[in-house]
Amino acid sequence: MTAGPVRDGAAMIAAMAPRLDPRPWRFVLVQPDTAPQLLGAAIGTFREEEGVSAIVPADVADELGIEGPDFARITLMVHSDLEGVGLTAAVASALADAGIACNMVAALHHDHAFVPADRAEEAHALLRRLARAAD
Repeated sequence: MTAGPVRDGAAMIAAMAPRLDPRPWRFVLVQPDTAPQLLGAAIGTFREEEGVSAIVPADVADELGIEGPDFARITLMVHSDLEGVGLTAAVASALADAGIACNMVAALHHDHAFVPADRAEEAHALLRRLARAAD
């Protein structure tokens, strides 16, 4: 039997077990002519007034001629409660203190930190240290 979501902030940080995805990702604007390819490959989408944004593998964006910065995804493996407080703030603050941009995406089971691809290893190591320090 698995435990339910973790709500306590310190417990979420200690158990976050950050996992670095080796694939680069890109945030893109979905256009009608690219919607089938982008939406089929997207790991996340969000509808804003300006249009639909999608997070897609960088190679898919490249194939469609969509430029932009590449990001690495670091998944926080703790099953965080959507009403838990402190995990996002701790992760974003630790990365900000190191001068690393961070775009957080929360899903039902895990939080995902998207950081500049060229700082992925550094960000991953920093988050592992943060988890060990909270343990």
